[in-house]
Amino acid sequence: MNELMSPTLAGAAAGLGVAMPMGAMSVLLLQEAMRDRRTAVAAAAGIAAVDLGYAALATALGPWVASHISPVEAWVRLASAVILLVIAAHGLAGARRPGAGPDSDSSDSGAVLGQDTVAADAGGGAGVGQAGVFVRARPGKAFARYVGLTALNPTTALYFAALTTAQGAALGTGTAGAAFLIGVGAASLLWQQALVALGSLAGTRIPDRARLWTFRLGYGLVAAYAVKIALPLP
Repeated sequence: MNELMSPTLAGAAAGLGVAMPMGAMSVLLLQEAMRDRRTAVAAAAGIAAVDLGYAALATALGPWVASHISPVEAWVRLASAVILLVIAAHGLAGARRPGAGPDSDSSDSGAVLGQDTVAADAGGGAGVGQAGVFVRARPGKAFARYVGLTALNPTTALYFAALTTAQGAALGTGTAGAAFLIGVGAASLLWQQALVALGSLAGTRIPDRARLWTFRLGYGLVAAYAVKIALPLP
């Protein structure tokens, strides 16, 4: 059990690191929760599914890549750490701009928020029809729409690729890799569902300071991961 606890906790930290910074998709999810909670729950599951999918792909390929570059394993770890530090630095730098958030988190599709909102409504989101009647989106359509929007951002794939390649040996066994994925999926899903609950209760009026701290905590985890995998230095 203790052998599985470490990769599970590592996966949970990785999942939170990529999910916590609140970007455009997070705001869309909050708006979805204000309109209909069932639809928002499905949308949150779609976002978490993309995080899990990218993590699963990277976890499957990471150990294979690591096994073929063992002579320069330490340098690969260092390169992966640099990539993660760049992601963290870019996110934290963007979080310092008043009213702005970085475009590199997994919850942000990389599009302008207004464009995302139009895309969400056009894709069948809950809203007001031509006759002014409230239209409730189907959870299945909401899930598919949020999967598509979240998958547009390649930074999540890069994040997990760098992380799992650097930890190839640790995730080399099937049980360790599965435990890591359980941690990623559970942490991402719980965070997205927490946003749904927040949207249902409080709406989208989240203080800027609270959003700023989500960036600091999320990208702080990414930076901590970078330091962890870089040591010992080559």
